[in-house]
Amino acid sequence: MTTSTLIYLLSMAMVFITLLVVGILWAIKNGQFEDLEGPAQRILMDEDDPMLPENQAKKDKPTQGKN
Repeated sequence: MTTSTLIYLLSMAMVFITLLVVGILWAIKNGQFEDLEGPAQRILMDEDDPMLPENQAKKDKPTQGKN
């Protein structure tokens, strides 16, 4: 009985290891690890900062509205 349990546990471990390797290879292939610094930097950026180039362009445009 112990031998069958050991074979079962080893086979299940091999299945999980195979799934883990396939998942990691899929993530690498699909570019999940390309930009590791971008999200960390983006969280610190202030969207309405007047020093950002896109906000400077908005500030320089004349607003169209009723006077």
